[in-house]
Amino acid sequence: MEENPQSIYQFNAKLIDGKNKELADYKGKVLLIVNIASACGFAPQLKELQELRDSFNQEEFEVLGFPSNDFGGQEPLVGTAIYEFCEANYGVKFPVFEKIMVRGSQANPIYKFLSNKDLNGHIKSTPRWNFHKYLINKNGEVVDYFFPFTKPLSSKVRKKIQRLL
Repeated sequence: MEENPQSIYQFNAKLIDGKNKELADYKGKVLLIVNIASACGFAPQLKELQELRDSFNQEEFEVLGFPSNDFGGQEPLVGTAIYEFCEANYGVKFPVFEKIMVRGSQANPIYKFLSNKDLNGHIKSTPRWNFHKYLINKNGEVVDYFFPFTKPLSSKVRKKIQRLL
């Protein structure tokens, strides 16, 4: 069976512990994909992202965190230290992946897909800072995005997720 070429399911990524994860494992779930950074002023959103995840049925919704050091060197941690920081300080239980680049020519293929309408078929929005959020429907399609200053628990984010569930 061939994947929809405009679906996030064609990709895989390494979890923070180094294990490979197929994004196709999230088929049927609404996803919020976020580039995170532990030393960013928006880092308290990690707690809100976890609360958002907890407020919806985790069989239907998941948050995926992709640490990045692309903006202001705000992810100085490496490897599992990133997840340990997120868990200890903000109670994060959602999947966190290995640190990647999210913009420019060295951007991870997942982020090239998320930010380029020619690839994803729906939106054009390159992260301009940490905590840029992409909303993915149950078919793996990029359907919306939220700027870093949009809080995860805002009614705007919650309503758009509820419409997709």
